Amino acid sequence: MPAFKTWVKTYLLTGLIVVVPITITVYIIQVLIGVMDDIVSVLPADYHPDTLLGFHLPGLGVVLVTLLVFMVGLLTRNYAGKKLVSLGELLVSRIPFVSNIYRALKQFTEAIFSSRGNHFKQVVMLEFPRSGLYSLGFVAGRVKGELESKTNPDMMNVFIPCSPNPTTGYYVIVPEKDLIPLTMTVEEAFKVIISGGLVSPDSSSPSGPKAPIPFTGPR
Repeated sequence: MPAFKTWVKTYLLTGLIVVVPITITVYIIQVLIGVMDDIVSVLPADYHPDTLLGFHLPGLGVVLVTLLVFMVGLLTRNYAGKKLVSLGELLVSRIPFVSNIYRALKQFTEAIFSSRGNHFKQVVMLEFPRSGLYSLGFVAGRVKGELESKTNPDMMNVFIPCSPNPTTGYYVIVPEKDLIPLTMTVEEAFKVIISGGLVSPDSSSPSGPKAPIPFTGPR
């Protein structure tokens, strides 16, 4: 009987590991589609996509918002678009409190998605929140300016994300010698953090072990 219980428990947990993420993902997609469809519904009846197409197309809001984001990115890449974005940011910067929120979110988004510079390209491990406990962190570059003059040489800016929500976390200034460079990519590190450690990158690779990424930036 104990063996049977262990057998049932093992396969039940295995099933939950597969079913729960799929269920949550499908639910989030359904909610997102519903929200986007509600956004489309504010259009006048004569210009509503359902009227123009003659039938209801589920998820049309997602398609339209995706196209809108793409067009914004396309326009922002040219001179006129950059000037327009700069003007909008200038107006936002004049609004108390809102400007701080916008600036912080913009900087964080650039750090995550930007392919330029050294934004979050290096994953490290460091002792945090106390000696003997380790956390994953992302190196944002070397300390510069006033922070550099007030600290010791070779200090690094590190962002330590929280689990399971990596958009929040802690900013710490750490000596380079206290950081342990890892071979995992930023995407792999995010998987570990979001899953709470349940998902870990495979250390074995057909191409063999990779060398840790060296820290970059001027000393």
